[in-house]
Amino acid sequence: MAIPIPDAARELLEAPNYVHLSTLRADGSPRNWVVWVGLEGDRILVCTSEAVWKAKDMRRDPRVAMSVADLDNPYRMAALQGRVVEIRPDEGCCYMDPISIKYTGAPFPSRGPDRVCFVIGVEKAAQRTLGFLHAPG
Repeated sequence: MAIPIPDAARELLEAPNYVHLSTLRADGSPRNWVVWVGLEGDRILVCTSEAVWKAKDMRRDPRVAMSVADLDNPYRMAALQGRVVEIRPDEGCCYMDPISIKYTGAPFPSRGPDRVCFVIGVEKAAQRTLGFLHAPG
């Protein structure tokens, strides 16, 4: 059952932070992806091509997990679990363009009939900030 995204996790998802998406292969083993995401209320949008494995994985098994770290403070992070609740065609990138603009400042350059948007309902979410100072040598 989907839950509202907690505010602290929502802040990380609204910013142009990279999200690590875990999907499940046919044998049940996880596969990880770095993705851009959008938000639509309490749902997370992940857009891609039908030809890539993440799309095939999510069509076969809707369960996913995600993690996101703040680009400015990687010790501020969130972990989420959920499932795909809807799959939408996105040939004209009506879902992907706002996401691309969030991350790059420009519409998404790759369009085509194979574009799709996965809508993910969040079932579990937690955010944590560790007290470390990010100052790599």
